Amino acid sequence: MNDYIENFDAHRGLFSRKSKEEEEDQGWKLFGRVPPKQGVAKPPQQISHEYQQRNALQNNNRPKKSDIEVMSTTALILENRPQNLPTKDPEEAERHRLQYEAMIEAAKKKEQRDLKMKKKHMQQQLKQEDQMLQLSKRWANDILPNWELTKRTKKTRDMWWQGLPTNVRGKVWKLAIGNDLNLTPELYEICACRAEDRIKQTCDSDTASVSDCSPEVSTSNREASVELIKLDISRTFPQLCIFQKGGPYHDLLHSLLGAYACYRPDVGYVQGMSFIAAVLLLNMDVADAFICFANLLNRPCQVAFFRIDEAMMKFYFQTYEEFFKENMPSLFRHFSKTNVTPDIYLIDWIFSLYSKSLPLDIACRVWDIFCRDGEEFLFRTALGILKLYEDILIHQEFILLAQFLTKLPEDISSDSLFKSIELINMNIDKKKFSQILASKKEQGKMEMT
Repeated sequence: MNDYIENFDAHRGLFSRKSKEEEEDQGWKLFGRVPPKQGVAKPPQQISHEYQQRNALQNNNRPKKSDIEVMSTTALILENRPQNLPTKDPEEAERHRLQYEAMIEAAKKKEQRDLKMKKKHMQQQLKQEDQMLQLSKRWANDILPNWELTKRTKKTRDMWWQGLPTNVRGKVWKLAIGNDLNLTPELYEICACRAEDRIKQTCDSDTASVSDCSPEVSTSNREASVELIKLDISRTFPQLCIFQKGGPYHDLLHSLLGAYACYRPDVGYVQGMSFIAAVLLLNMDVADAFICFANLLNRPCQVAFFRIDEAMMKFYFQTYEEFFKENMPSLFRHFSKTNVTPDIYLIDWIFSLYSKSLPLDIACRVWDIFCRDGEEFLFRTALGILKLYEDILIHQEFILLAQFLTKLPEDISSDSLFKSIELINMNIDKKKFSQILASKKEQGKMEMT
């Protein structure tokens, strides 16, 4: 028993807490060594007095970050151990030295690699900005002033495919969409005032509930759908924070959609329209946006989808599936086997012209070519998306397919998507999309008779 006590006393010092003076002499810290403190420990009264004086100093007397040396924890492997622990043997010290050098070298390589990637990204960005600047000048100086002569030339169409510069995008869209309805800014003002009056008539105050201020909407007159607009505006591009209440575009978007509901009471407001109107407002003034909006929704494809014309929508789906089968037969068979039909994902894409489904910058580029090529490009874009993700989609079952297609990845690449779109063949036996669609309509009429 005495031997046990003696051995315990002999080894207890190895792990016992050292005195404050001994710790200060060693100068051991977790993040490296600090110089040992000199002198005798100060009495508590003096420490308290100095503490109060130190707290009374102003911020400009505080030490700067650059004056404080903080060592990395990786440096611990180079430090000698505290005196109460056994010293390192030479082999261990050498191994630690090599490990430390390897870590430092790896950190330097990573830093150089990151700098190189950052420099490359900056160079690419500057190159793209320079290209867009040159394109912008050519559009503004050469193409737009001679629109009717230049819009169909191969040179213009090739430039168009690269994406329109933002400063001319609204002007090109306006010219490309046209104004077959012969609408005017004055008509917009009239319709906007009518929508405002309609809201005031049906809702006496903002505190009224939706059920109190939303009369039943008949199929012949849907002006009352202006009440539903405010519910959708807050959901329109929430990440931009400009269309929500209090934002700079909130009233403009509300006015445009209300004006359209009064201009086309047979259509009224349909969920999804707010995204199309918002994209137009981002690129042109409200009167021009209204004119383009009304003309866009007057096109056959948009009329069919927004008026929920099931027969016409069926013809579009059938035509789309013909090209789907032609371009991606394996994926088409997989979709057929898993019962993934076009209406599951395509309706939402067409409703918002991809402005809700794709990142805004990519959606605008899709709009560029849609204005150039018409409704065919909407379905070509859909096939391009499937082509881009074909390797993923072909291994998924119904639920995962539906989830993927109704919420596309946010990191989708514009260049990758348009490369996939470019690979899509929109000719079947020398027949274009419009020709096959016309034959489907004719076949449908014959079946009805």
